[in-house]
Amino acid sequence: MSKIPSPCIDVCKFKREGHCIGCSMTKAQKSMFKKLKKEEHQHAFLDMLVHQQKGLGKYSHWADAYARRCARKGVKCPI
Repeated sequence: MSKIPSPCIDVCKFKREGHCIGCSMTKAQKSMFKKLKKEEHQHAFLDMLVHQQKGLGKYSHWADAYARRCARKGVKCPI
């Protein structure tokens, strides 16, 4: 199975109290995801990110953009 792509959808504009307007991650979270090697840790991170987005609101576009990113990489979308 191919590696799970980063939840980043290449918008990378940090507003909204330090959260990216595209994926809702902070800079620290982006670097943290890169360090996660085990697939179960990456899945747990994605679950946390989806929960974070629901709490922050305004990120309804992210799931579709991430699904397209996974499809381009040939990976089943984990969310």
